[in-house]
Amino acid sequence: MTTTRRLRELLHSSTIIRSLGAHDVFTARLIESAGLETVFIGGFGVSASMLGLPDVGLLTLTEMAEAVRRMAQRVSIPVVADGDTGHGDLHNVARTVREFESAGAAGILLEDQVTPKRCGHFQGKQVIPSSEMVLKLRAAFDARREADFVVIARTDARAVEGIDAAIDRANRYAEAGADVCFIEAPQSRAELERIPREVGKPLLVNMLTGGVTPILTVEELQQLGYKIVVCPIESLLVLGAGLRRLIATFLQRGRIDIPPGEMMTFNEIKQLLGLDEVLGLRERLERK
Repeated sequence: MTTTRRLRELLHSSTIIRSLGAHDVFTARLIESAGLETVFIGGFGVSASMLGLPDVGLLTLTEMAEAVRRMAQRVSIPVVADGDTGHGDLHNVARTVREFESAGAAGILLEDQVTPKRCGHFQGKQVIPSSEMVLKLRAAFDARREADFVVIARTDARAVEGIDAAIDRANRYAEAGADVCFIEAPQSRAELERIPREVGKPLLVNMLTGGVTPILTVEELQQLGYKIVVCPIESLLVLGAGLRRLIATFLQRGRIDIPPGEMMTFNEIKQLLGLDEVLGLRERLERK
């Protein structure tokens, strides 16, 4: 079964889809090994890990597509990839979809911000007219080669035009054919409760620690009616805290004395990376 077909099946299932953001392939391997249904690769994490820069539209299409390709080659669960604004106009949107699909993504997020965009929880965002976003979505639908490839329409209008306009936009994008809708950065539980009542499509919700949206549990979000829950940058937050502790220990003691259980073991790392499988290639070939 292809990962695109698997993602379609998950969308039609009765349970919510859990997804963590992975800023690199190693993180994606950990997410898959833990049993999560999908992995999300976002512009924030890739920009931070690849460039050491913030998510303000600095990643190019080719850089992001290559990051998607590396990840999709090493996990078997569906990879949902952040397409930002489609990296430009309608032709760019079409190319972005083709590049991501060719790279192995099972789905793409496209948003209605102006280019260059900003992280959805940053200040100073601007959005394009909803009619222009509808054209971008149509370009995405025309460009995909597999009908199962999932197109997720994101609106950032909540911070710019208010919650009513954001819901109106989500419904316009749903009418245009979006497979999933995503209103970025609701600002209260009341808004989180309202959105599933008023948008008639499967919904993605972003649970960003430190962002403007209240954090609810997966169970609460499923009860409200959301279909996909993404924690987009928490792998970066945990990594940053862990590395700071590691560096501080080294500077203070001159050696790494982190207690067992607070680090993965060398053997666990080798197993996660599939060392035995890689080293066993010659033996397998010689047995044929």
